[in-house]
Formats: sequence, C-alpha cells, structure tokens
Amino acid sequence: MIRVLVVDDDFMVARLHSTLVSRVPGFEVSGVAHSGAQALSLVRELAPDLVLLDLYLPDVSGLEVLRRLRGDGAPGGGPDVLVITAARDAASVRAARHGGAVQYVVKPFEGRLLVERLERYARDRREFEELTSPGQDELDRVFTGAGTGAPQRTPAPVRPPTPTPAPGSVGAPVPSPQGEVLAGGALATRRGPLPKGLTEQTSALVRATLDASCAQAGLSASECARHSGLSRVSARRYLEHFVATGTARVTLRYGTTGRPERRYHPV
Repeated sequence: MIRVLVVDDDFMVARLHSTLVSRVPGFEVSGVAHSGAQALSLVRELAPDLVLLDLYLPDVSGLEVLRRLRGDGAPGGGPDVLVITAARDAASVRAARHGGAVQYVVKPFEGRLLVERLERYARDRREFEELTSPGQDELDRVFTGAGTGAPQRTPAPVRPPTPTPAPGSVGAPVPSPQGEVLAGGALATRRGPLPKGLTEQTSALVRATLDASCAQAGLSASECARHSGLSRVSARRYLEHFVATGTARVTLRYGTTGRPERRYHPV
C-alpha cells in the first residue's frame, strides 16, 4: 500500500485530494497537513511514501518544504513528492524538478487527471523496485519517464482549458469553457451557476466522489456522504442538483421493505 501525505492550506481542497487518493487502489491517505511546518512534522512522524505538495503554503513555500525534505538525510532521500499547485511559472517548475519532484500538476485540473498520475506513479514505482542489474534500455526508460525520485526530464505543466477570471477577481479559478468539473480548489457545476446555498468547492468534492464511483453501480447519498465527509442531507442536495442539470442520472434499487433507494451515476 502506498501511503500518501496530502499538503494543502485549503481545507476543502485537501479533503478533495484525499478523497481522490483514497479511491485509487493501492493508495491510502496517511495524513493531511495545512502548512509547511505541519507537513515536515508529519513526514517525520508518519514516514509516507508520497507527498502531494502545494507550493503556496501560509508559513513557508512548498519549494522550501521540498528542499528540507531532501536535506533531512532520510534513507532514499525521503518520500517522493508530487507537486499540485497553481504556480505555473518556469522558475517554480525548474525548482521542483531540481528538488526531485516526480510530477508537477497545475491547478485547476480534472479530478481524473490526479487519478491517472497516481496510477502512473504506482506503475513506475513497481518498475523501479524490480530493477536488479538493468541494461541501458531499462535505464533509459526509468530515467526519461515519469517515475519515482530518479532524475528525469523536466515535467511539463498540465494546462487545463484557459479559464476566464470571475468578475472582481484576479486569476480566480473557474469552470473550463467545456464546463468540466475541475479539482484543486476550484469549481463549479458543468452547466450554469450553482443554486443558492451550494458552494463550488463542496460541489467539486461531491462530483469527485461521484466520478470515482462505479458508473454501473453508482452510489447512494449515504455512501457519498461517507466517502466525502459531508452529511447525508448535504450530499443528496448536490447529487440531486447534478441530476437536475443532466450531469448525473438516478436509478432506483428496490429492496424488500420501505422506499426504493436512489442510486446516482456519473454522466
């Protein structure tokens, strides 16, 4: 099992990332940190295999956290680090690469992108661990592909569809032109604004939970609440909104007694 420490100063974003991680087979969330100091402390305490690291933290920058992780003298250079950040400047990318980050994902992004990156990380980790006396072809594949802490080519930032800043904000994350639900702090429904009382970040959390479910089996409001950490009433409000906007569908599961259970499926 690959143990992951999630580091993000935004509590809802950290919860969203944790939800995505926990739904990927072979991964588990060992802890969550909301500052650089807390991240460094939890790395020493929990010894995670992988850190999902935001670069914008309230006390020290994520790049400084990465530098300290590499300078602590931990066996193997400490945990691997996957950067998830809104920073897309070349200096940050170069510094992350120099610090040994295995991948670099730019916010906002579609939830399934993180799932794909984690699955790729797991594959590369297994391949790296299986090396004994590799030939040059194997070395080339390991050192030039996205992998674990080995040197590799500079990762290209994952660029989502260009967003349009919200009125009155500077560079505020918003839905993509295609209306995809994006992760990393940012989101809205796929069609139109949210009804009063619903928030974009909670919508993203419920959406990620729904998208991570089996499309055929779907999930109930109670299951969604358990996976997302929300109340059943709140989870159902968002799920019903997705149904009303055509971004989810509902089926009924009939039991032996009582009302049929509503099952929600991603569209």
